Amino acid sequence: MIEAVVMALIYLCLLVIAIYLVVWVLQQLGITIPDNIMKVLWVIVVLVAILILVRVVLPYAGIRLGVANALTLMT
Repeated sequence: MIEAVVMALIYLCLLVIAIYLVVWVLQQLGITIPDNIMKVLWVIVVLVAILILVRVVLPYAGIRLGVANALTLMT
């Protein structure tokens, strides 16, 4: 589990660095991004980070999410 969490954190760091570099390059080119759009962009990054961490941690907690489990519960 520790390896999966570490790999997820590395992926998250790479995602944040990529977004930051894209924003930095756009600013260097003279393209200004409004504050509201920047806030929305970082909220999306945070939601993706939460999704990645939840998908990594839940199977080790004994909780599996998916269509197969929902169908099993319905029958």
